[in-house]
Amino acid sequence: MSNTFKAMQISRPGVLELVERTIPNPGSGEVLLKVEACGICGADVADIEGAKTDLPSPRIPGHEVVGRIVAVGPNVSDNWSVGRRVGVGRLGGHCNECSMCRRGIFQLCSNQHFVGSSCDGGYAEMMLARSTGLVSIPEELDSVEAAPLLCAGIATFNAMRKSGALAGDLVAIQGIGGLGHLALQYARRMGFRVVAVGRGDDIADDVKRLGAHAYIDTHKEDPVQRLQEMGGAQLILTTLTHSAEASKLVGALAPQGKFLVVGAGKDPLTVSPGFMVVGERSIEGAITGTPFESERTLDFSVMADVHPMVETMPLENAVEAYKKMKSGDVKFRMVLSMSN
Repeated sequence: MSNTFKAMQISRPGVLELVERTIPNPGSGEVLLKVEACGICGADVADIEGAKTDLPSPRIPGHEVVGRIVAVGPNVSDNWSVGRRVGVGRLGGHCNECSMCRRGIFQLCSNQHFVGSSCDGGYAEMMLARSTGLVSIPEELDSVEAAPLLCAGIATFNAMRKSGALAGDLVAIQGIGGLGHLALQYARRMGFRVVAVGRGDDIADDVKRLGAHAYIDTHKEDPVQRLQEMGGAQLILTTLTHSAEASKLVGALAPQGKFLVVGAGKDPLTVSPGFMVVGERSIEGAITGTPFESERTLDFSVMADVHPMVETMPLENAVEAYKKMKSGDVKFRMVLSMSN
């Protein structure tokens, strides 16, 4: 048996390089995974292009990881045994010691591993993972299908589940891409009146098939005016990282409506304080979630028949796959499959 594995590492900012590394032994609280699939996410751009100098380097990106446990380190629960298929998302495991963990708010752990950023991720055949970040994968989902649900899936499902929106409410999804195409499916199956807000005729048929009751093409219509004519949105979930574009839709909120941000742009949002105050409107950010919440996302996806639309490539083609994702020429999620 070989003692090395293939990995696609960030050798310097913006450059991915296929290398061979020595297979590591899991430390305390860790397991070693044989990776079966890893999704390529828009958040990978920041990890790859803007690799921070204060983080471990060279580093392996990727945070939508599904694989099987092949080795278990000390101080790991018997729940995580060799052979079990598990996943790891962006939040790679809480510490159980900081003030947030002591309050049970594990997703805000101050010592959280951010997979693919502060530790090595899944553009690789093998990966170390904290056991506190592991997610059990239902048998009904294959690994390629499950991978995007560990980031894009939980980011949208969990945000809407905790938003306070009720069945029958008008919910607008802004940005129909890797996150948005899943958000449409979840929103429809949660019983919302779903409006997709995107650009161009090329996705009009797709959004209807994915669950939207209506589609607003911003190339042809003013989305704020159209949504206000429909009574205003009780919830707007924006997947955009372009803050200026996202801000334009805030005016479509109904009184006491919520603008929910899951796209982590760097620039500030621009809103009218008066509009927010007079209508008791709010803006809220949503991080992905805990491993337990990831499992709820996967279980709901199986129960409600929610599926990511994916394209796959082998690990050796990760550079091509990454560039295709970055160009936006993917419907709607790119996944590296280690079995290809």
